[in-house]
Amino acid sequence: MRYLLIDGHPDSDRLTTALIDHYAANCPAGADIDRLILRDMAFDPVLHQGYARPQKWEADLERAARLLDGCDHLVIAFPMWWGGEPALVKGFVDRLLLPHFTFRYHEHDDWWDKLMEGRSADALVTMDTPGIFLRFAYHNSIKHRWRKQILQFCGFDPARFHIFAPVRKGSAEKNWPKWQARVARAANSAVGLKRKPRQSHLANFLAYGKSRDESP
Repeated sequence: MRYLLIDGHPDSDRLTTALIDHYAANCPAGADIDRLILRDMAFDPVLHQGYARPQKWEADLERAARLLDGCDHLVIAFPMWWGGEPALVKGFVDRLLLPHFTFRYHEHDDWWDKLMEGRSADALVTMDTPGIFLRFAYHNSIKHRWRKQILQFCGFDPARFHIFAPVRKGSAEKNWPKWQARVARAANSAVGLKRKPRQSHLANFLAYGKSRDESP
């Protein structure tokens, strides 16, 4: 079982890192654990021309793609800012989760292939917004988007979303023991999640990109 743990906070020594550390510490014995710290990676977070033309991956993004391709379970942690993820995380998603690598549209209908099938995921999201307010005032918009429009869209299934909130005014310190227990349960239960056979499309994607680069 191979885990890929991604720390998406732009700053160090934050709650996000503590959650990722605790997740890693509670993975089953013998698990293979890879980690990415987005703030330490060198890549342009802007997808300048959308999908119109290939944008060559920097070395750090190509390494991230290989780790994603090889994982069985993805864990990504980040804070919610203004109802969404930090720009660094959004840029990472824009640059990495590309057509023919993580999904592929059909030519003759409106459907698509989920090329990340065979992998599961956990999203660990911290926020100031109380969970009950997120649910009833904002209709869990970030949860639905990350589960359905990002992770499940690409084939990660099950895709679990964990909220740690609120973090202000001492709440994080007060709730930390309870949150540790939740993270430990997620880490331990990931190995037992039911997954389809894992697909791998990275080699085809790289060949596809090369052919587009060489076309007139």
